[in-house]
Amino acid sequence: MASRDTGSAHMTDRNTPALWHHALPALQRDGNKFSRGHALVWGGYPMTGAARLAARAAARTGAGLTTVACPDVAFPIYATALTSIMVHPVADQQGLLALLADARITGLLIGPGAGVGAQTRTRTLSMLQTGRATVLDADALTSFQGTPDALFEAIRGPCVITPHEGEFARLFDPGGDRLQRSIAAARRSGAIVVLKGAETIIAAPDGRSVLNSGAPPTLATAGSGDVLGGIILGLMTQGMDPFLAAAAAVWMHSAAARLFGPGLIADDLPDLLPQVLRQLEGAG
Repeated sequence: MASRDTGSAHMTDRNTPALWHHALPALQRDGNKFSRGHALVWGGYPMTGAARLAARAAARTGAGLTTVACPDVAFPIYATALTSIMVHPVADQQGLLALLADARITGLLIGPGAGVGAQTRTRTLSMLQTGRATVLDADALTSFQGTPDALFEAIRGPCVITPHEGEFARLFDPGGDRLQRSIAAARRSGAIVVLKGAETIIAAPDGRSVLNSGAPPTLATAGSGDVLGGIILGLMTQGMDPFLAAAAAVWMHSAAARLFGPGLIADDLPDLLPQVLRQLEGAG
């Protein structure tokens, strides 16, 4: 199963279902929506599409409930666009803290469309302080450019960060072999690092790594990364190990894109996930 990544001194696994299929969340006959987990996505404004994509992906991946928390001004936009996904208006930081006090929320995501700056830093740190499974992407990472240790020191629970190369360079040393620096970044941050690209690397603080190759080039489209963050969130919300959830999500993301083929836009991806999940169920 293990293979040597070209140009690297580390051994890494190729990302196949054999690595993580056993850990995929399973439906229970006596389960309910809360037993399947409650995912919370921070919905930014005025860039609202990214969080909507992430929330739909989390729901399609199996989260029993999915909520978008957003500023009051954005509530009509999210509420009009989303039906099975709940929308919770948040007036201020105290409102977010009150929402996070709900122990039934089991997974958190912030970053897509969140905006770069002090408010996103504060919201990110508040989410991390809960110790719950958290996915950080996009603006949640860029907001800590220049002060990355403030972010890393706050990571206490299961956490996955999903930078592309530009976001990676804002927090870590961008030089050298991609695999080696992904593993170094995971060790430094205490998070699972998903370094996105044509070949995506999933690295854990303990040195484990997985290489996902063969992603279709159609994934190079706006919003694709937001969907990936939502898939990871959906799996972690249901209690899946963060390293395995990240590897599974990257594979599922690629598989969904392959099913669609040319002309793919990010909006298409969440609705392809049930077919991917059916294929995985049949392979079990």
